[in-house]
Amino acid sequence: MSRRYETWIGGRYVRSRSRNSFVSLISAISMLGIAIAVLVLIVVMSVVNGFERELKDRLLAMTAHATIEGMDGKLANAEALRRTALQNPRVTAAAPYIDGQALLVAGMQLSGAELRGVEPVLEDEVSGIAGAMQVGDLGSLIPGTFNIVLGVELADELRVTTGDKVTVTLAEGMVTPAGVMPRTRRFTVSGIYRVGMYEFDRRLAFINIGDAQRLYRKRDAVTGLRLAVTEIYAAPEIVRDVAHDVYRDHDALVLFSDWTRRHVNFFRSIQITKSILFAILLTIVAVAAFNIVSTLVMVVKDKQSDIAILRTIGAKPSSILRVFVTQGSIVGLVGTVIGVAAGVLIALNLESIVGSLEAVFGIKFLAADVYFISDLPSELRLGDVVRIASIAFVLALVSTLYPAWVAAKTAPAEALRYD
Repeated sequence: MSRRYETWIGGRYVRSRSRNSFVSLISAISMLGIAIAVLVLIVVMSVVNGFERELKDRLLAMTAHATIEGMDGKLANAEALRRTALQNPRVTAAAPYIDGQALLVAGMQLSGAELRGVEPVLEDEVSGIAGAMQVGDLGSLIPGTFNIVLGVELADELRVTTGDKVTVTLAEGMVTPAGVMPRTRRFTVSGIYRVGMYEFDRRLAFINIGDAQRLYRKRDAVTGLRLAVTEIYAAPEIVRDVAHDVYRDHDALVLFSDWTRRHVNFFRSIQITKSILFAILLTIVAVAAFNIVSTLVMVVKDKQSDIAILRTIGAKPSSILRVFVTQGSIVGLVGTVIGVAAGVLIALNLESIVGSLEAVFGIKFLAADVYFISDLPSELRLGDVVRIASIAFVLALVSTLYPAWVAAKTAPAEALRYD
């Protein structure tokens, strides 16, 4: 019975409609402050999670899970090494490739690019480039046709589309009677892809591996092998197993690597940024929660006579303390629930909301050449929501202790002296 009246009085104080309506107003403001802080924290964490997911997916769509490369940039026995790698049950595919730098020229437009020679069928098994084609088909890279597939940003820079001609110029020259001349070859644009990551869409072009061998004069050699594995997070372990098999069966000096080594600093920086953002935004939640202190202090001052009456009719100090803890807890709980509901709703629909705002105002929130991706991603994680809500409520609960303790220590005679 005692607990019920304490909860009832605490709830009445939250929705107070007494002559001093300012008290109920600042209670509402405290709720709103906590709700906004929780909302912002959930949305920001969801955006960071979305960035991490998108970058990882798009990087792995174009970057191999693991690679085997020649120490001098040439791998002569690629087919034998490929068969050895595929003997590992956790290696699902292996594809040879040739990497090189080139200058692409179309009319008066020119741009540097990374040129990658691939076998279309095998490349489709180790990367997602075939599924990223917007125009044309990766299968159009037939040996001897000298076709080329460009990223959408690179095609826009060169102002070309499918069917247009692009001149590929290499820094490696040919000695002629007139002097050293750069080596060039005309290619036909047969496809355009878009992965949504500026680093690839702007700087990477694909040709057939046979054409690349002729262009770079590698004969039967390649730069290396790209591997796809069953478990991307176990790539380092799988690479070690493959390396053991290769060194056991072949007398070859090769370099093994995996995606975690190539991009470890990149993803580590995302984790550090996420932790820093969480700590900074958590201070906003703390400030909003500690606003409850000022709210309850004003309530205690306003309710001095009520406290004195309750004490004179037998209420214990602990009961008075529970009344004001209940009031502060309700403010914190309602604010947290509203913030969680609004934050989850916005995080789940953030991409469409941002898209609508971009269409209405004619602006682009993310520049692809600065932020790597052009869309604002969002990934809501239940663990983040639970953690944020729990911390916000605990901080709100802690904020109630001092004002409630002051109320419990109020002497009835002092409170009623001037009434």
